[in-house]
Formats: sequence, structure tokens, C-alpha cells
Amino acid sequence: MLTLRLPWLLLCCLPALALAQTLEATPNGGLQALLDSATDGDIIRLAPGEYKGNFVIRHGISLTTDTPGSAVINAGGQDHALLLLGSNIRIENLKIINWGHDLTAQNAGIYSDKQASDIIIRHNSLRGDGFGIWLQKGRQLKVLDNQIRGNPELRSADRGNGIQLSAVQDAEVAGNDIGQTRDGIYIISSQNNIIQNNTMHDLRYGVHYMYSHSNKVMDNFAYDIRAGYALMSSRLLTVTGNRSLNSEDYGFLMNFITSSTISHNRIKHVWTKAEHKVLGREGKGLFVYNSGYNTISYNSIDTAEIGIHLTAGSEHTQVYGNSFSNNPVQVKYVSNREQEWSKDGQGNFWSNYLGWDLNRDGKGDTPFEPNDGIDKLVWQYPEAKVLLDSPAILILRWIQRQFPLLKPAGIKDSFPLMQAPNPISAPTRVEALTAGHN
Repeated sequence: MLTLRLPWLLLCCLPALALAQTLEATPNGGLQALLDSATDGDIIRLAPGEYKGNFVIRHGISLTTDTPGSAVINAGGQDHALLLLGSNIRIENLKIINWGHDLTAQNAGIYSDKQASDIIIRHNSLRGDGFGIWLQKGRQLKVLDNQIRGNPELRSADRGNGIQLSAVQDAEVAGNDIGQTRDGIYIISSQNNIIQNNTMHDLRYGVHYMYSHSNKVMDNFAYDIRAGYALMSSRLLTVTGNRSLNSEDYGFLMNFITSSTISHNRIKHVWTKAEHKVLGREGKGLFVYNSGYNTISYNSIDTAEIGIHLTAGSEHTQVYGNSFSNNPVQVKYVSNREQEWSKDGQGNFWSNYLGWDLNRDGKGDTPFEPNDGIDKLVWQYPEAKVLLDSPAILILRWIQRQFPLLKPAGIKDSFPLMQAPNPISAPTRVEALTAGHN
């Protein structure tokens, strides 16, 4: 029976395939009429020039141009530039500008809020005030190799995000270059997505996660930013091979993150600018707030005001194989329980560890305990910093070392590494992207 049915099925499909065609559009008008009259599978090729208006795509068509960037969609400063109402849509090689700035109305360069599937947005250039690309409720989506720019004349809070995924599944966001928007890539209530090989700069947050699970964030690069990666209220995240450079507040911010793996990431230079300094605002390489049951391993944290800060019950986390270098404060830990930061005899590298390795096994012979009671006193009463070098404080610290029972619970690394893991690997693509930003 299957053999008899196959020719019949092919014959049924042939008329639809035969009807698919390539349609040519010009800037003289009539693009919306052409979009409305197209059928699934058609290709609409835009001739070079400017197409003014707010266009709606209802069918599974491809909208493209021969020379990337030669066809410009100008939305006239209002609404969405392209509104997608169907599945199987391809948007490629276009330049999209000047859409609306109403964030409440979710104005975007490219917008879809239907339960659409198989949408590909690739090799486009977008510049505008509102959201760059907003995709909602869809699945099997691809956003690849686009350049997105916001309006730097607006306050950061008044700009839209570069790429926003809301309640989507099985999306791939890769190879995009995003700058001067509010956040680079914002993901909320979404599952099974891959965020990979994107470059993000001059933003609030590079990648921002909310209420999502089972996502992968790999090999991205965020620089000149307030926080490279803000991971919030999510679980089962795999965050690996990413880089954060020149952030002001955080390299990685983890707020209520559980059952996640943060590994092989590189964080360098997290420092609050002098003009933004206030009491309690310090650059943190890793900030872990109310998060537990995670693995933090083989990351490099270099030149942050605080290497890693844990607070608000952030426990049951495995921390090993990391490199903490050139951080004035390596660890700030606010809790009443001791945590062991090593696994299977492997701890972390601490650039200020002063112990010995007499048996030459690559591990220090004495544990590394970065904080004492004086540190906690200063965290509670920052004004006490002026007394840190006083004889009384030095005597108190000596007494704590001589009588460990007086030392409060904190972080303990029983197997500190004498050398940083060599090397902390990163993909070739990230190395190429970061070559000019060392």
C-alpha cells in the first residue's frame, strides 16, 4: 500500500511546488500588495532602494535582496518594520531602520508573537530605537549573523533589547553583533535554546535570562558593558566558553540560579568607574545571590574588584578548577556555614596564596581560607576600612590564626592549586573576535 501511495503523494505536492515563484519588488510602491498576493514558498526579491512603510508578512515566503544591505526597509518612526504572522518565513540580507520607539507596544524591527515555526532571520542590519528582533511563542527559530544597533542618544532604560525571545522553544541565536541597545539578548520563559558565538557591547547586560530552563549559552563575547551575563530565576543552564571583558558591575550575575553549570568562561577587568562609585558598589567577577546546587568550574576571573561574591544562602555549589588572579578581594562570602571549594582533591588557583608545595604535587600543603572575622566586620560596617592597617586589627588577625576556634565559618579550599589550569580553553571563534580587545 505504501508503494502505491507514494506517487499519489508526490502528485499532490507538485502543484504547490510548481506554483512557487520568484517575485521582483521595486521601491516605487506595491510591496505590501506583493506580500499579500504571494503564496507559500515564494521568494520576493527586493531591488536596491528604500521601501517606506510598515509591512506585514502573512505567508511562508522569503524576503531578500541580491546585494546585502542594498534594500532598506524604513518604518517611518512608528510601529513594527516587519510584522510576521505566519510560519516558514525567511528574512535575509535586508537593512531595516527607523521603527517605533514605544516599548509598551513592543515596537520592533522584526516582530512575531504567533505560535509560528521555522522562521529564519539572517544577515540583516537593523538600527532603531525600540526592540531589534522580538520573537514570541514560536519554535524552531533561527536568528543568525545579524547586526543590531540601538540609539545611543536615548537612556539605556528607554531603549529596547537587541534580540528578545519570549516563550519560545528550540531557537538558535548565533553569530549576531549587538550594540547600544538596552540588553543584547533577553530570554524569558523559554526552553531548549542555544545562544552561541554572539558579540555584545555598549549595553546594560549582554545575555539576560529570566524564568527559563534547559538553555545553552556558549562561546559568546561581551565587552564594555555593565554586566556580561545576567542569569536570573532559571535552572538547568549550561554556560560555557563565554568571555566578559571590561564590565563595570558584574562579569556574571547569578540570581536564583539552580542546577546549572558555569564552566570554562573568562572574565577580565570588572571595575566600577570612579564617577559611579558609591558605598557598596564594586565590580564583581562572579556574583552569586540566592543560588544553589550549581557547578562553577574552570573559569578565569582576572582583575575584578571582588573575584567572587556569594550571599543570601548561596550554598551546595561545587567550586573547583577556577583561576582567581589579581583581584584585590578574592572572595566575599556572607553566610554562617563553612563551604569547601574543592572536588576530588582539586581546588582553585589563588594568586595571593602564600603556602608551600613541599611534595611537589601541584597543590598547596595548607588550605586557602580567604576571609576572616575582620573581613566580615568590614563588610557589615564599611566605615571600618580605615582601621585595616592599624596595629589592633593586625593583632586580632594574628590571634585568629593562632586560635582557629575564634575564626568564623567561611570558604575553605583544602587543595589550592599552585598554578592556574593551563590553559583555560576557549573556541577559535571567540579568540578571533577578542583579538583586538585584550
